[in-house]
Parts: sequence; structure tokens; C-alpha cells
Amino acid sequence: MSHLRAAWLRTSLAFPLALGTAYAAQAQSADFYKDKTVRVMVGHPPGGSYDFYARLAADMLRVYLPQAKAVIVENKPGGGGLIATAYFYNQAPRDGTVLAVLPETIGNTQVLEPEVGKWKVQDMRYIGSFSPVNTAFVRRRNSPSKTPEDMKTKETIVGCTGTTAQSYQYPALLKVLGGYKFKMICGYPGAGEYSIALERGEIDLVSSAWNSWRVTHSGKLRDGDLVAVIQTGLKRNHELPNVPLMQELVDDPVAKKVIEFASAGAMIGRALLAPPGLPEERIAYLRGLFDKMVADPAMKEMAAKRNLELDPTPGDVVQGYSDAIVKTPPDVVEKAAEAFKG
Repeated sequence: MSHLRAAWLRTSLAFPLALGTAYAAQAQSADFYKDKTVRVMVGHPPGGSYDFYARLAADMLRVYLPQAKAVIVENKPGGGGLIATAYFYNQAPRDGTVLAVLPETIGNTQVLEPEVGKWKVQDMRYIGSFSPVNTAFVRRRNSPSKTPEDMKTKETIVGCTGTTAQSYQYPALLKVLGGYKFKMICGYPGAGEYSIALERGEIDLVSSAWNSWRVTHSGKLRDGDLVAVIQTGLKRNHELPNVPLMQELVDDPVAKKVIEFASAGAMIGRALLAPPGLPEERIAYLRGLFDKMVADPAMKEMAAKRNLELDPTPGDVVQGYSDAIVKTPPDVVEKAAEAFKG
């Protein structure tokens, strides 16, 4: 027998064996979920972008995990999502029965504030992202500051949840690195509360996910009662083509790098995450399930009816975005930490 034919024969015999092993692993993972309750944890209260996507995830999983006893959403708010993140990393069952939609900035928190971010995001596993998420700075119609240039010369009152949340950190970056006259008022429980404060005129500006604004305030945005003036992210959202990115509003090259580091989580967006320690075959099963869900026309229609963007990214790609954040050069991280202090 020739060497070529022998090699072909070995390959021919090995391929069905590998395929059979893969099918067996998939079947075993599917069987694992039989009669189990699956929880989708979200670190924010109902009514915001994180909660919307957690509920979308749960509803999709009810269809694609019919063998599960139930799929429920568990809101665990506090600390801008960090309480839920710490619980998820340290205490959640490491078997795939608890998944989560957590802040896209948990990698940033890990390197910026290690005393707060006591987790290793690289040990957690991204199942997939439903959509990137740019944050939009939205002002009320009669805000004293109408444009980004105005905000450099006139005091603008900004509402936020807490100093570890993006609602504080993104405006703080522009305050420190761009000279913006932002007065920060923190303590609002979540997006719903500071959005109401904005409409009442208690504050002038709010930084929150565009995915959320377009769901909860589409009419007021359309009518001009609320106006998006600045956005975060590495590229402009296609629905906000004329709204500048934060890094476009500063001239200093180092400041641009710091802002890009802080904004990198936008590419992670609203993503489904698994805790550390899951078997690789279960991660593969969940990632495959996610890819099927977001490609399903019925699931796309479900998202569209809720006015939720669905621009999915596979889990392994999202993992790469996250890993890049924690590998950011220390000098950039240090400058971002200083800026976040406001």
C-alpha cells in the first residue's frame, strides 16, 4: 500500500470517528439541560437595555432549549452591574444553568479598579453578542447647552447611577480630557429613573445605551424633545451618522487612545456570558445554539417587534474583544483611571 493511500485511509477512518464524538458531545450537552431551570442574570433593574436583552435571551432560549424545565430572568441590580458580576464569577453554579447579560465594561473595571473588579473576565466565556452598543449622550430640548461646544463653556448637569457605571465614567472622560463643564449628580437607581429626571428638567444630560433610548424614547427623540449629541464606541452607530464619537472631540493623541480603551466595550455590547469552569463541549453547544437562535427569522422578528437591534457577533469573536481590553498597555489604563475620577 502506498504512503499516500495509507494516509488517505487513516484520514477517512478518523473523520467519521471525530464527527461521531462531536455529535455525542452535543447530545450530552443537550441532555444536560433536560428538566433544569436556566436563569439569565442581569445586573440592572427592569426597564433598561440590559434587561431588554436579558429577556430577549430568555425568550429565545425557551424556544431553543425546549428540554429545560424553565428559563427565567433574574434581576440583581447594584453598583452599575458590578454586584451581579461578582456574584456570577464567584458564586453562580459553574454548569451552564446560570448565564448572564453583564456590563460590557467589566473588563475595563477589572484593570482600572482591581480592588472592585475582583474577577478575571478572561476566565468567563462569551456565548455571543446580540448587538454592539454605543452609548449616547442625550440632552433635553431646553438644556442650556445644545452642542458639544456649548458644553465646554456652560455648566451641564449630568445624571448617573454611580462612579463605577458608564453613566458617570464616559462624561468624566470628557470632563477631564476634553475640558467639558459637567456637573455630575449620581445616585439614580438605573436608566429608567435618570431618564425621568431628564424629562422633568432636574438634569440636562444623560449617558445611556442607544439600544435603550431607541426603545423607550423613540417618540421623544423623533419629535426633538430629546436630542443625541455625543456617542461612544469605535465607530458611529448607523442610526447616528451625524453624532460625533467622544474621541473625535479631543485633539490630544493620548486622550484619544484613553477614550478608545474606555469605549472598546461597545463592540462587546449586549452579550450572553457563561461563568468560568464550564466544560468545553458545553461552551461549544451554547455558542452553536446562540448562532442558530440569532439567525432564525422568527427570532429576528421577535427582536424587531421589541424594537431591539439584532446585529450578532459569535462568542469567540466577542471573547477576542474582551481579551484585548485586559491587555491594554498600563500607561493608557493609568490615564483612564485618573480621568474616571472626574
